[in-house]
Amino acid sequence: MVLTGALRKFLLTLHVLSSLGWAGAVAVFVVLDIGALAGRDPELGRLLWLALQAVAWSLLVPLALASLTSGIILALGTVWGLFRHYWVIFKLVLTLIATLVLMLYTQTISTMAAMASDPAMSTMDFPSALLHTGGGLVVLLLTTVLAVYKPRGMTRYGQRKRL
Repeated sequence: MVLTGALRKFLLTLHVLSSLGWAGAVAVFVVLDIGALAGRDPELGRLLWLALQAVAWSLLVPLALASLTSGIILALGTVWGLFRHYWVIFKLVLTLIATLVLMLYTQTISTMAAMASDPAMSTMDFPSALLHTGGGLVVLLLTTVLAVYKPRGMTRYGQRKRL
């Protein structure tokens, strides 16, 4: 399947906006988490988890799914192909892993947000989400670097298709 020019540009725009929007939203949470850790105020930790809960399903998950879906469609509909170049495969795998970790981590976010909203837990010291948000940001920045630099190297499948 080869995408028409207008459809390709639309999907590329959607892919770039959703990917960078996802990374930007995660970067905000990294900053919030660092602020909560540095401030040593338990109320900031509580607010972080409530913010993560509010944004996870309404922003992070939709952006992750839009990025993944538009990337797959673009790969299938352009000369890059889904399995022709190693950088496309690496980017797909990283995006899949990041999306799956996010989907699984939403359960933890929901649990922690429920605890944070409970007045009986007002003295609880809430854990940091920095490991997940920081790790997610690193993975998303790596996928961006792969998309921009497009390291050389074709798979055997790509070499056969080229001939």
